[in-house]
Amino acid sequence: MRGWDLERIAGAAGAGVHRRPASPDGPLRATIDSRGAGPGDLFFGLRGEHTDGGSHAGQALQAGAWGVLVAGEHAGAAAAAAPEGAVLVHPDPLAALQALAREWRRELGARGASVIAVTGSTGKTSTKDILASLLAGQLRVSATPENLNTEIGLPLALLGAAADSEAIVLEMAMRGPGQIAQLTAIAEPDVGVIVNVGPAHLELLGSLEAIAAAKAELLAGLEPGACAVLPAGEPLLEPHLRDDIRTITFGEGGDVVLLSAEEGGAVTIGHGATRMQLLPSFSQAHQLSNLLAAVAAARAIGLTPQGPVNVSFSAMRGQRSELPGEMVVIDDCYNANPMSMRAAIDDLAAVDHGRRVAVLGDMLELGDASPELHRQIGRYAADGRVDLLVSVGPMAREIAAAFDGERASARDSREAAELLTGLVRAGDTVLVKGSRGIGMEIIVRSLKESAAIPAHARAAGQEQR
Repeated sequence: MRGWDLERIAGAAGAGVHRRPASPDGPLRATIDSRGAGPGDLFFGLRGEHTDGGSHAGQALQAGAWGVLVAGEHAGAAAAAAPEGAVLVHPDPLAALQALAREWRRELGARGASVIAVTGSTGKTSTKDILASLLAGQLRVSATPENLNTEIGLPLALLGAAADSEAIVLEMAMRGPGQIAQLTAIAEPDVGVIVNVGPAHLELLGSLEAIAAAKAELLAGLEPGACAVLPAGEPLLEPHLRDDIRTITFGEGGDVVLLSAEEGGAVTIGHGATRMQLLPSFSQAHQLSNLLAAVAAARAIGLTPQGPVNVSFSAMRGQRSELPGEMVVIDDCYNANPMSMRAAIDDLAAVDHGRRVAVLGDMLELGDASPELHRQIGRYAADGRVDLLVSVGPMAREIAAAFDGERASARDSREAAELLTGLVRAGDTVLVKGSRGIGMEIIVRSLKESAAIPAHARAAGQEQR
């Protein structure tokens, strides 16, 4: 979008011009938040569930925004609110945002940029982070920031891609049928990556087959000659494979495989006769699987990754914090489903010193299978993987009920945070994980704050209670 003038912007978005900007220059950034709008911004007044962003367009113009794009009923008020700034009109500002993003993607593609889309039931954000790091050693890369992975976020991520980008890595989220198809139509990816298929959103989709079909909308939307990157031997995706696109598989029995992983962190990955020596900044088994998916995607656009892979993972996705008293907190509380829960427990089980404490919250959107899926996690956490389990929330009580070991339960995250002050001790490694709606970050924050308080002061406080 950078460098496009009013006519190009309006034409790409399919919008009419209510008022022209004072300057012939075009906008630098797209935003949907009038509170953060400023010079160079094009504000999109999107209709929300509780408010209509178009009613705030005047604020964006008063803050110096290059212009606003709103539904027709807001154009007059927006123009009256400030003497300058473009006012564009479209009956559906979200559709205009998506159309503008698609055209910008095509512009970048014409300049030689490759677009890689990543989805999956778990690990898609980490895979996106790893892939962006892999590619950055050889290309100019733009990637989805934070969690801009929905029908609103993905267009914003695309429009934020720099004009000189050589690779664009986009994350795609899915809440139900049709969403991945919609995102694919906007992004028009050259490479589509499905990290895995698992029991997330069962409540909405009803079965693993339906989940696979929703993820496979990415495959259906690829142009002939594009490339799909898929987990090897995944039977749920077999009905959705296509003969007119290339397919690269990863994992055991696939095209891209892990040949060796040394204790020092170095790994060797093979793709046919090609050997790649990498030194990732992580060693967890599930992240190494994500690394294979990322390497396969890099190979799909003709690159051969080598050397260090230093990744700053997105927040609340397995970050480790060392606290006073040699306590370690693993913050993996962005979200949870049965696949990611098992992976996180495996990561905790690899700890070879101190107690392994798992603080596990409700896994949401699992439908009728929820009680048994929670019990399965409790059984999985046993067998020496976890020394102390604390369940958080009503559903997670099933985890504790199936765990044959030291355990405790809390009604919610705040109660769990208070409970843990009397349970954890120096040398513990504490995993905190649960679905986003449970607010497990409260527990992480409490553990860090408590660790900063001297032990004698904590003891005095507990006695006063």
